[in-house]
Amino acid sequence: MEKQPDIIISTADLAELEYQLERSKLPVDAIRAIENELDRATIVACKDLPENVVAIGSQVTFKILDSQKVFTKTLCLPHDSVKFEDSISVFAPIGSALIGLSTGQCIKWQTQRGQQSVEIIKVESRKL
Repeated sequence: MEKQPDIIISTADLAELEYQLERSKLPVDAIRAIENELDRATIVACKDLPENVVAIGSQVTFKILDSQKVFTKTLCLPHDSVKFEDSISVFAPIGSALIGLSTGQCIKWQTQRGQQSVEIIKVESRKL
């Protein structure tokens, strides 16, 4: 299996994700996939999270490498998705793939159309 890139998550995002996962109605496989991502993360205090790392509330520009399509989305919790026109839930497959990545990193994730690769182009902080 190919090694996934290192990821960094703040203590606040980790606590919120764990809280939401406990209450979610996601399929068990989806919960397990998100938990596996969290298990491999380096956890840091909020003040120590680098600005170029995707966090909940970040506006992230990324490229789907297979199609070369570029998107800019705000990563958010499911209940916050109505706050932004460009929202993407952290519980969506691409959302859980993005969290914790930094500018320049690439990751592969499983979609309904097969495995996809994404590269982080730019990360901007945004408060929810």
